[in-house]
Amino acid sequence: MGILADLFYPFRRPAQPPARPATGFFTDTTLCIGCKACEVACKQWNQLPSDGFNFTGDSYDNTQALSGTTWRHVVFVEQFPQPQKTESGFAPEALDIEALLAEPPAGRWLMMSDVCKHCGIAPCEIACPTGALIVNEFSNIYVQNDICNGCGYCVAACPFGVIARSPLDGHAHKCTLCYDRQRDDMPPACAKACPTGSIQFGPIDELRVRAHARLEELDARGVSGAYLYGDSPSASYSALNAFFLLIDKPDRYGLPNDPERPQLHLRGDYLRAAFGTLAALAVIAASLMSHVF
Repeated sequence: MGILADLFYPFRRPAQPPARPATGFFTDTTLCIGCKACEVACKQWNQLPSDGFNFTGDSYDNTQALSGTTWRHVVFVEQFPQPQKTESGFAPEALDIEALLAEPPAGRWLMMSDVCKHCGIAPCEIACPTGALIVNEFSNIYVQNDICNGCGYCVAACPFGVIARSPLDGHAHKCTLCYDRQRDDMPPACAKACPTGSIQFGPIDELRVRAHARLEELDARGVSGAYLYGDSPSASYSALNAFFLLIDKPDRYGLPNDPERPQLHLRGDYLRAAFGTLAALAVIAASLMSHVF
């Protein structure tokens, strides 16, 4: 029996781990200061290579987007009035330095630490042909890199531009929600490193209660327009296990205003393929009949 067991070992599956409470992130962008501690902690813990310290011209953002080697990305959005330019140059009032120092123009920074959304119904997991993407016991979307064949279907399926292939091995990579740390009852590295509590980790149900309480607190303080992005399902998309509190339109933060699952459009594709097949069969049948008669 021992020899037979050894022979069939590669074909046996290990016991599935028992389900645990669904976990995720609640990111409060009003508390983000753009320190990038989350980016550094993520790279350090997951041993991800540096993307360089090149000047991109995009504010203080030197990573610019999530990628196969950047699983946490801090978005910087500067919303300040720009000097008005006339045909002869900038308007004179724009050059009044003393007036600008006495009363600086109203403006604000928008900052957000972006990450994989770990969607309740994940298009990347549905699109994967090899089963490399799975929903683990914490209801997080996890990539098994040893099974990934680098086809890129998951990259095309994600409406948030989260998952990407690494230039190092060609396989898909993204945030694992620190699966290795969660199994040891430790919080993800990014949440632990966040100095302001902008990134909050825990059971999804508790995070949603906490997020709604935060909205009420901001409203009482006079902060209007704050809302939760991805907290609940929409007509075209599921709820997110990593959701955000925003104070401007989603696209200002680089998020889609109305994300859609690509699979929702497959019904039309199937119908068109079926009608096309029937039409082709009808043409072939007509051709054969014309030769017979």
